[in-house]
Amino acid sequence: MNEPKHKRTVRSFVRREGRLTPGQQKALDTYLPLYGFGPEMGMQDLSQLFGREADTVLEIGFGMGASLLELAAANPATNYIGIEVHRPGVGALLKGVGELGLSNLRVATEDAKEILAQCIPDNSLACVQIFFPDPWPKKRHHKRRLVQQPFVELIISKLKPGGTLHIATDWQNYAEHCLEILQNCSGLSNCAGEQLYIPRPESRPMTKYERRGERLGHGVWDMLFAKR
Repeated sequence: MNEPKHKRTVRSFVRREGRLTPGQQKALDTYLPLYGFGPEMGMQDLSQLFGREADTVLEIGFGMGASLLELAAANPATNYIGIEVHRPGVGALLKGVGELGLSNLRVATEDAKEILAQCIPDNSLACVQIFFPDPWPKKRHHKRRLVQQPFVELIISKLKPGGTLHIATDWQNYAEHCLEILQNCSGLSNCAGEQLYIPRPESRPMTKYERRGERLGHGVWDMLFAKR
């Protein structure tokens, strides 16, 4: 009798570990036990996770962490959660956390879908931000794109009423893909109204990747939707 085959989960990322610098490894060893959490720890009480009550912003895919670090340093009254599977990026972020002495930033290193579903309470987040996700430009890879209807519905469940979902991409096709999905979510309203996209907010730090794209003449599309 053949055993039933488990359906493979389509992931929106590929783990590319890269080489950790000694500083990144030291930061992981020192700060991940203090500031990290994961599905094995179960559903989190955010006030206990941070030791205070404050608006919490969650960023999915922070890369090397420079812009998230900048945001957390500039807004000490706000709590930040970063999700990233690339360990050199996590190490770089935590190195910065240690150097700046930040206490308002926590990190998860597993799949964002698992973290949201298993660790983040419903109606708890002030904002979810996804900046420059992997566009998976080839049509056969579009199913790997992070922004899909079921995932957006999961995000909506975690946002407070009036909480926002902010997505930025420099791929027009991906922007159109995201916009179509977001516009069809009954639980969201487009903050840009008929303009569809918002101007780049000054509050969003410009990444090294974005600056490079700007020099090459690439466009950037920012979308901001609020939970009804």
